Amino acid sequence: MGNNFTIGDFTCLAAASLAAVQLLTPANPVGSSLRLLKQLRSQEVGLTCAGDVKNGIDEYNRLHSSSVDERNSEYKSLVNSYYDLATLFYEWGWGQSFHFANRFPNETFAESIRRHEYYLASKLGLSSDPTKLKVLDVGCGIGGPMRNICKFTGCDLTGLTLNQYQVNRGNEIVKTSMPEISTKCRSVQGDFMKMPFDNETYDAAYAIEATCHAPDRVGVYSEIFRVLKPGAIFACYEWCMTDNFDATNKDHLRMKKQIEEGDGLPDICHTSTCLDAMKKAGFDILHEEDMANEEFGVGGTAWMTPLLPSWNPTTQRFQFNWLGQFLVKYALKMLEFCLLAPRGTSETQLMLQKGGIGLGDGGEALIFTPMYLMVGRVPLEKRNTSTDQ
Repeated sequence: MGNNFTIGDFTCLAAASLAAVQLLTPANPVGSSLRLLKQLRSQEVGLTCAGDVKNGIDEYNRLHSSSVDERNSEYKSLVNSYYDLATLFYEWGWGQSFHFANRFPNETFAESIRRHEYYLASKLGLSSDPTKLKVLDVGCGIGGPMRNICKFTGCDLTGLTLNQYQVNRGNEIVKTSMPEISTKCRSVQGDFMKMPFDNETYDAAYAIEATCHAPDRVGVYSEIFRVLKPGAIFACYEWCMTDNFDATNKDHLRMKKQIEEGDGLPDICHTSTCLDAMKKAGFDILHEEDMANEEFGVGGTAWMTPLLPSWNPTTQRFQFNWLGQFLVKYALKMLEFCLLAPRGTSETQLMLQKGGIGLGDGGEALIFTPMYLMVGRVPLEKRNTSTDQ
């Protein structure tokens, strides 16, 4: 037989590894994959961007082949198309909280995600009776952070998202899995550039890797400012280019474009642009810091590690090596051929995978951060910039 390691040998090893993960760890890859297949068809029925997944991905690709100005002008279509297509893959492959976190030694992935959320919540100044406080999650996805922060603080949480599928999925999870918080945690549909809330409605607000989808940072921060009460705090993690980004470097531009295309972004701002926008919106800046630079200790891992290639078939990182990319692509094409997945599913996965590669490379090159932390307070003598301009 020799020492050659064949594709058949590798397939057997991958199958054995999958069985070991299924039987010996809390992970449930088989159950998650079966749920994915079941939900793919039901999600297609509820698409708001197009009649089916194929037309949806074609429209998304059309938007991203246009200019930055056109993408900004059509941001609602761009973002809605993206999350119509991406949400199910995110939940299947990442979990219910769609964001990154550095991972400390001896910390599980899920623990690192919750810690990152709790740290942001700790910046909101929720010192009075939390049961009387109303908090807004700006760009809530399917509500993973919102539910965790609701349980952590005891506050009343409202999550806002543009995408109706995410609204339905978030409210479904609360109803079926967390009925104990169903009276104080809900998702609503709306545009964060023009929120469906009255002035000075909320006692605090936060955004986790969400306002990067806005076509105008001053515009979205001004809307958040408008719905907050005087003295309220807004804290967010922003996706930004760092000082290490070189706009003349072709590889840097490649990474930036991959992130934009793979993650539904009109454009990516520099950290200074976001901080200036917060000030222009009216906030007094209390703190700013790139959390990607936090010390996570020996044995910890950086936020982008799950997106870097690995030959370990028991991790999601396997899909980022050349063989994993090949196997995932043609496995989804086979599911499409067998009518188990809608047409366009493999193209959607390729789009998301491209974004993952750009994020991993951009993180390693230190030109991009998904966790630029900004904390701002509404002055007690509040001036509504959205109405005074």
